Amino acid sequence: MAEPTGRRERNKRERRRRLEDAALELFEREGFDKTTIEQIAVEAELAPRTFFSYFATKDDLVLADYSERLERILTELEQRPEDEPAWDALRASFAAVAADYESEHDRIRRRFTIMASNPSVFARSLHLQAGWEQALTQRLTTRLGARADDPAPRLLAATALAVMRASLQHWLTTPHTPALPALVQSGFDQLASGLGTH
Repeated sequence: MAEPTGRRERNKRERRRRLEDAALELFEREGFDKTTIEQIAVEAELAPRTFFSYFATKDDLVLADYSERLERILTELEQRPEDEPAWDALRASFAAVAADYESEHDRIRRRFTIMASNPSVFARSLHLQAGWEQALTQRLTTRLGARADDPAPRLLAATALAVMRASLQHWLTTPHTPALPALVQSGFDQLASGLGTH
């Protein structure tokens, strides 16, 4: 039973990947607004209804990895030693997730280009980033044993996300840049002296 289940999961991942690859190619070639879901399915050699098994909209496809990245950050943070300062734990957690991006440079660049050039996708990405900040704030409030009205957890969460965004944009747009984990760690280090410790 385990083998068929594993095969089904692999097939699902492969179909999702085909849809993403086809969509990103079409968005670059034809434009986001002009590309239809039917075109994406044809390009991926799948039935149009298959698209809706994975994504509700084209926006969802572009932003598909947001929830997975957040879960990964939260998992990494949860696994950090309890007595580790929160900033150091965030630094290590974000650097670990940044390492996942290294093999996906072209796909991530394409996603960011689409986001930047399409107002509805960009607005949706900002909404999702606000959700990241809230989730991180809650996790840090628990980790620090902070009161609900303590601004420190939100400040830490928002600043950590800003470091990740700035590092990611630099990595995607600057030739011959260092690896993303190194950029993230450097960003955290540059801000550390101004934040003190928690």
